[in-house]
Amino acid sequence: MKTNTNPFAQSPEHWRVTFTIPSSAAGTAEDAFNDITLAVSGFETDEANQIWTFELLFGEKPDMADIGRRLLLLSALHNVELPHADLKQVVQEDWLKQVARNFPPLTIGRFYIYGSHVEESPPIGSIPIQVDAGAAFGSGEHGTTRCCLEALEWLSKKRKFSQILDMGCGSGILAIGAAKLWKTNVLAVDIDPVAVQVTSDNIAINRETVRVTAAVSDGYECDKIKRGKPFDLIVSNILARPLIEFAPHLVKNLADDGVAVLSGLLTSQESQVLAAHKMQGLSLEKRFVHQEWCTLVLKR
Repeated sequence: MKTNTNPFAQSPEHWRVTFTIPSSAAGTAEDAFNDITLAVSGFETDEANQIWTFELLFGEKPDMADIGRRLLLLSALHNVELPHADLKQVVQEDWLKQVARNFPPLTIGRFYIYGSHVEESPPIGSIPIQVDAGAAFGSGEHGTTRCCLEALEWLSKKRKFSQILDMGCGSGILAIGAAKLWKTNVLAVDIDPVAVQVTSDNIAINRETVRVTAAVSDGYECDKIKRGKPFDLIVSNILARPLIEFAPHLVKNLADDGVAVLSGLLTSQESQVLAAHKMQGLSLEKRFVHQEWCTLVLKR
């Protein structure tokens, strides 16, 4: 069940390939490169013309001929113009400094997300989470993370949870947010050891070491998940393909009255992800949408 669930993973020095493509092809662009990259990320950069920009991250200089062949296949599949790929070597330190300068605090419902460079105190009555944009996905600015936090706050007004799992935790922002909302145990897991270390650091920074535990896990296979199940809330902000693959495993680890929050999918992928989970006996309770990204709240 191995999959890359860390779209912003950064090696100390890496190569970045950037290309733009119409939104009609955005849904399959990530799948075209997942097997050769450290990470794939895509964002709508021209809403009026429905253009998406994709970044492919590599730990070493990539084979541009191979990338060209994949782009040619992608353009032919969707009958769009062949994208031009730009290659650039990027040093992580420079990238992190740039992000820090451009990462202002975010207010998402009651959540106040801020980096270590922010000097002012969090607003009174807010739920503060300190997360620096960096070596793991999840600092609040992406539509999927935003929708997940909105979904968690919405759920907090409806019921309590006592055993929570964050599958594909990235930076740990959702696990920390859940712990602050429900004051209960949260297990945060990711296949990427770097993400787990970042999560552990963020847990400590946000003073949630008592309630939140981070662990490396290949899907739902780690011992901590087996010992902790069933979970009455499972949050999984990864990608559409692994969400579909994990559907049977999610249900096996979900309590009878449990709820699942699924994200990392485009609105165009919603029906596929929902169908995979309906086959497992789950139904849609609510959806949250931000631009082209969708978050689903499911229950048995």
